[in-house]
Amino acid sequence: KTDPIGIDVKQPRLSWKISTNERGWRQSAYQVQVAASADDLRGSRAIIWDSGKLASAESVHREYAGPEVRSSMRYFWRVRVWDSADQVSSWSDTAYWEVGLLDAADWTAQWITPDSDGNTSTSQPAVLLRGIFDVDQTIRSARAYVTSRGLYEVAINGRRVGDELFTPGWTAYHKRIQYQTYDVTEHVRQGGNAVGVTLGDGWYRGVIGFSEQRNYYGDRLGLLLQIRIEYEDGQVDVFGTDEQWRASTGPIRMSDIYMGEVYDARLERPGWTLPGYTSAEWQAVRLLEGPQVRLVAPAGPPVRRIEEIQPVEILRTPNGDTVFDLGQNIVGWVKLTVDAAGATAGDAIVLRHAEVLDSKGNLYVENLRTATQRVEYILTGDETRTVFEPHFTFQGFRYVAVEGYPGEPTLDDLTGVVIHSDMADTGKFEASNEQLNQLQHNIRWGQKGNFLDVPTDCPQRDERMGWTGDAQVFCRTAGFNMQVAPFFTKWLGDVAADQYANGSIPWVVPDVLTSDSRGAGATGWADAGIIIPWTIYLVYGDERIL
Repeated sequence: KTDPIGIDVKQPRLSWKISTNERGWRQSAYQVQVAASADDLRGSRAIIWDSGKLASAESVHREYAGPEVRSSMRYFWRVRVWDSADQVSSWSDTAYWEVGLLDAADWTAQWITPDSDGNTSTSQPAVLLRGIFDVDQTIRSARAYVTSRGLYEVAINGRRVGDELFTPGWTAYHKRIQYQTYDVTEHVRQGGNAVGVTLGDGWYRGVIGFSEQRNYYGDRLGLLLQIRIEYEDGQVDVFGTDEQWRASTGPIRMSDIYMGEVYDARLERPGWTLPGYTSAEWQAVRLLEGPQVRLVAPAGPPVRRIEEIQPVEILRTPNGDTVFDLGQNIVGWVKLTVDAAGATAGDAIVLRHAEVLDSKGNLYVENLRTATQRVEYILTGDETRTVFEPHFTFQGFRYVAVEGYPGEPTLDDLTGVVIHSDMADTGKFEASNEQLNQLQHNIRWGQKGNFLDVPTDCPQRDERMGWTGDAQVFCRTAGFNMQVAPFFTKWLGDVAADQYANGSIPWVVPDVLTSDSRGAGATGWADAGIIIPWTIYLVYGDERIL
């Protein structure tokens, strides 16, 4: 990561690249300095840690060895190097890392949940949570630390915070939950401020595993959010979730990883994340007992929208369905543009997703088993080129059947949104044989579709689990294609968390099969605990992962 914020590694490792036009140049030594500000570094004063001149050709994974780092503090660093003739370079540009919340005592916010009980044996509407706070000084910086039970999206003063998807991510929730850190300096302002958070069931409370079970990790969604504001004079204020927040529901009437989403646009609440919104009719929240698990900063990359794909054709199937063909099997969702001319309030547009057509040319969904992959948008009747995208679900698909669209949809009305963990491309293969090229194309798209926070076996049916055997078999190939060290580092944290007391490793991680009487894994699956760390070491030289 470059200039990361919110990390919880107490001894971060530093890496640098050397740019030179000299042939055969080699590093013979280096020196790293760390300070609390860029000015201190430039002035060579108040240095927190100076490595001194260290004889080494290594420029990757050099461990910080200074005083213990402190929560919420930013550390600036620079490096200089010596060549084989003992000539020293100039200092590098300044970089930094910023620490998150290292200890449970750093959290002064409290877990909250709506003060109501719903029937969680079925999917419930997404929860809206709203809080307000005032700022009366000039702001130097602001950070939001956020996590949830369930999935969350957060906005401050009407602006979405961050571009990550499916936060806080899928982990062994019974043992560890990730929190995210956001720079919200540009979101928070002097005067009144409002925070709005939407919570969806996600992996925490939605359908998961083979047995259609819900509430695997718990039956109550919850939010923990803390905003730390540092003023120009150095003073600090902290605002967070407490009993003063309010709760309601909105347009997302159901959301589920496997099943899809229902969005009723008639129930939107304009302005609910802005100051001045009246929430008097909203219900109270209550404090939720904090889970006895570790809150950890993400070690891996977030899930993001990576690209968009336009459909290549609109088909009329023998069954009479209008089906869009994207020309490529993807994982993500559909961005739908709606013009409600001729429609009435309450009319619904339904999207059904499938990977293939059957032998007759109709949408084939039997392979999905119980996963419906169905998204429904209920119209207000006033939409004019309104763009809709779901929030807390994803599908594996190439074909999309569109029902109930006002008028005749065109190729411009539907776009495929590709999402996956944000991993940099690192390798490319191209041959003179088109079959080999197609094979590599399929491998890359298979990796994109199944590296969505967890290395899954499939992205479409009622499974989508992190099979340990599949992951270890594919790990080396994955490393050829993309930078996967952080991705696997995050997941291996859950392998360790879900490992049994006798040392065995589950079939899937996060482990959602043990309670289903599936037991632990076996040879090939349990080998993931050895093969993947070793492969990451061989590919990236990462000794710490061992």
